[in-house]
Amino acid sequence: MARQRDAVVRFMCDNGLRFNNQGLIDMALTHPSFSQEKNCAVNNQRLEFLGDAVLNMIVAEYLYNHFNAEPEGELTKIRARVVCEKALLNVANSLRLGEYLLLGRGEEMSGGRKRRSILADAVEAVIGAIYLDQGYEAASRFVLANLQEYINETAQGDYQDYKSRLQELVQGKNKQNVSYQIIKECGPAHAKVFEAGVFYRDRLLAAGQGRSKKEAEQNAAEKVLRNRSLLLSLGLELPPRS
Repeated sequence: MARQRDAVVRFMCDNGLRFNNQGLIDMALTHPSFSQEKNCAVNNQRLEFLGDAVLNMIVAEYLYNHFNAEPEGELTKIRARVVCEKALLNVANSLRLGEYLLLGRGEEMSGGRKRRSILADAVEAVIGAIYLDQGYEAASRFVLANLQEYINETAQGDYQDYKSRLQELVQGKNKQNVSYQIIKECGPAHAKVFEAGVFYRDRLLAAGQGRSKKEAEQNAAEKVLRNRSLLLSLGLELPPRS
């Protein structure tokens, strides 16, 4: 499989990674569409499942050790904002991960190399591969090298509960509140991608995607809050941030 080998070698060289068992990084970069096309069982879904758990543990441990003044509830909120599709997409882009993925023809033709869910899942698969190949400490070094700055910014206040902010804004002007509805979901059971709509007076204001229903709702609310013309059309305006 010359194509696969070339992609894997380029990914490791370009990102300074080494593997004792190169079969693990082969697997991490193999999307199910490629394995189905080639009629083989190897793909990155199981590694993505493992990498998700490892990533959550690494971020939780870092927050616990470095932000000991924060209560459990705040740490949970911060971790949720870090371990999300948006943050993982930033990591994937910095690694240029889309260039190295093994995709089936149909997936590639439909823009799979830039698909948010595919890229986020692949980052987790790479984390899972590093963990199996070199252990927790190596996986932690990789995660923190790519996410530590984002974790710190988030923990120091660069995160928002967008749903609460939107609710406060709407209820400050009206008695009616916004509501949320899951309008689409796709993907396998362990890696669902949800699309949530935020509605006001039966009007769809925006839709957001996420790897959980809550994340999708938060992303939908964020879109509304960042759309100044939409807010003004509703008679709403964000107060200046102090």
